[in-house]
Amino acid sequence: MSRRRAAEKRKIKPDVQYNSVLLSKFINIIMQDGKKSTAQKIVYGALEQIEKKFGADPLKVFNDSLQNIKPEFEVTSVRVGGANYQVPTPVGERRGYTLASKWLVEAARKRSGGTMTGKLAEKMVDAINQKGAAVKKRDDTHKMAESNKAFSHLAQRTSRG
Repeated sequence: MSRRRAAEKRKIKPDVQYNSVLLSKFINIIMQDGKKSTAQKIVYGALEQIEKKFGADPLKVFNDSLQNIKPEFEVTSVRVGGANYQVPTPVGERRGYTLASKWLVEAARKRSGGTMTGKLAEKMVDAINQKGAAVKKRDDTHKMAESNKAFSHLAQRTSRG
């Protein structure tokens, strides 16, 4: 980690179809082995399925599902006097969406049966309804932060800033 200055935030171009930067980042998280066109087909196919099945605006469903999964707090490990403590810290907007995207993709990949497109569409709808593995992951993260609230006074020792 450089001590001179903070790393520059990269500018990510919005996706082609919906002109959304958040969707473009999500496509990049879905992508494996540099196959971006395959990742785009999966994501756009999932959004198309949502539009056909539910008649809802697919971009709104996508944004709402990530909003429902996004955590507000997480725990970070802090070493104080030879002991490690799990200290609850607030999650920034950018990191929150990144965690939500990763949890949504992980939940879809773990689901058995069907295509990735179908699994992803189902997980987005589950997130809208406050169900599913991704929402459970967020709840577990919040429970962990809540149970370690006693160590919140150590938060100033974290290296994030």
